[in-house]
Amino acid sequence: MASFTTLTIVVATLAVGQYYYTAHYHMPSVVTNTLLDSYDYIVVGAGSAGSVLASRLSEDAGVTVLLLEAGGDYVKNETYHVPLHFFDLQKTDADWEYYSVPQKFSHQGMVNHRSYWPRGKVLGGSSIFNSMQYTRGSRHDYDEWAALGCEGWGFKDVLPYFLKSEDMLMDDLKDSKYHNTGGYLGVSSGGGVTQLTDLFLKAGQEMGYKLVDYNGATQEGWSVNQLNTRNGVRSSTSLEFLGRVRGRKNLHVATDSFVTKIGIENNTATGVYFIRNGRKQFINAKKEVIVSGGSINSPQILMLSGIGPKKHLEKFNIKVEMDLPVGENLQDHMNLFMFSTLKDNIGITDEKVNSLWTRFQYQFLGSGMKSVSGVETTAFFCTYPKENDDCPADIQFMMFSNIMSDNYICIKDEIAKEYLAAPNTPGFASVISLIDPKSIGRLRLSSADPFDYPVIDLQYFSDQRDVDTYVRGLRIWEKFLATPTMTKLGATAEKMKLSVCSEHKFQTDEYWRCFLRYMAYTVYHPAGTCKMGKSSDKTAVLDPQLRVKGIKGLRVVDASVMPVVISGNTNAPVIMIAEKAADMISGKSTVEHLRRKL
Repeated sequence: MASFTTLTIVVATLAVGQYYYTAHYHMPSVVTNTLLDSYDYIVVGAGSAGSVLASRLSEDAGVTVLLLEAGGDYVKNETYHVPLHFFDLQKTDADWEYYSVPQKFSHQGMVNHRSYWPRGKVLGGSSIFNSMQYTRGSRHDYDEWAALGCEGWGFKDVLPYFLKSEDMLMDDLKDSKYHNTGGYLGVSSGGGVTQLTDLFLKAGQEMGYKLVDYNGATQEGWSVNQLNTRNGVRSSTSLEFLGRVRGRKNLHVATDSFVTKIGIENNTATGVYFIRNGRKQFINAKKEVIVSGGSINSPQILMLSGIGPKKHLEKFNIKVEMDLPVGENLQDHMNLFMFSTLKDNIGITDEKVNSLWTRFQYQFLGSGMKSVSGVETTAFFCTYPKENDDCPADIQFMMFSNIMSDNYICIKDEIAKEYLAAPNTPGFASVISLIDPKSIGRLRLSSADPFDYPVIDLQYFSDQRDVDTYVRGLRIWEKFLATPTMTKLGATAEKMKLSVCSEHKFQTDEYWRCFLRYMAYTVYHPAGTCKMGKSSDKTAVLDPQLRVKGIKGLRVVDASVMPVVISGNTNAPVIMIAEKAADMISGKSTVEHLRRKL
């Protein structure tokens, strides 16, 4: 009898596991093989914004929508959907693999002094590539946008659109007026798979900070990470917003479709030129073309189409359709991996990740180490003198429960040997991000050939204020390591003692300034290159309705529209922008029931 019961339990468990695996990994394709000659709306780019926008526009059965993506289908690779393995997607065929020009004031420790910028080239775009942190930024960010002339983009205006897409799965936040359930985008806890979640939060409290909901009333403080996953599967915009509406007859999705140019006649967008299956095509847009290629591809496509700085376009003999500051205002957050080893093996290691138990947990239960990104907690800090708790943060900590041993970020070999850890070393990483950058760069064409990558120059640390803010952030990190909890674990700053800065005494301001210029890196949040602003703003490319100035039937919807990059991870704000844009385009409001009194 006992053996029969045991056998029954095993069979039932395997059945549940097989159902989980089938339901979440063998996802049917949403790709359309045969396209029409014209559509009401053509959306260029199926990333964090484009997938959302195409899905929402096609909710109106009376319109036709085409979504074009240069990359492939999300069904090609199961790794796309496994949260922990996001780093493994870099430098694959799903990565545009951009590089900046050599940086003068930063990246001294990187190969050729360049910054490697992975960007998603696949259905879901960079929402397939990122660490899945669900972070909206501060209310101050959006109120600043409104103050700059972006009418309708204040915090009270945008909050309903965050709420519309959200499906909060964390029990303690479901009833918060700052959160919502029932949306397409899953939001789960990113912590709890190791002891370090609670230990990080305890150390944060020992520093004098509160435990907060960083997407709630105030941003500053420590929190369990909110993660875009559902049942252990990445909540990419392609899976959640396209996969759910598979079979919708008025929505066509074309992959491996490389857009080369927007057709423009008489200051009106007429359609899109692209290459698919080795064949050049043009499809007409009866109402609008919406460019959602992200902060690199969108300005590149606009400039190739004759929309951009006049002198720059004339240099490549591109006919100028509209003289606008496309590619200016390039902003990004930087990050700094700060590693600490631990006395006890209580975090995430490759050995644990590759164990049979971890594989069983994930494949059959949708839980365990593979079900999270490894960023268990997040903290935001205002490093400057402040008047109250509700302050705009300028530094963010993202606490990884492992220590990096692979050279993902192109560090010079001689530095990597000191900086990185041996495989399976017990430890953790404090990723310190500068989220209120003052340094501004720009993006330019390298030629008139759409297959030639653009010239990316962000001018990291060209503004000394960014260095000063970062040093203040490092002092907060030192205080974190000095807490009783971290001291007990054996955490120290010693791993960050590098020979390249040995001329300075370790942990002095001079040492940290040297360290920053060698090791600070992009955190993959480029923004601002197609800035929106009021009609009189000569630095703006778009109006507050996201319409390209002077060109009818053409909008941009992605992170490039941000006048100022928000203070935090940019994926959730981009989804919000797409949700709001869908209402702007359709001329209706779908969020009246989500407006909250705060």
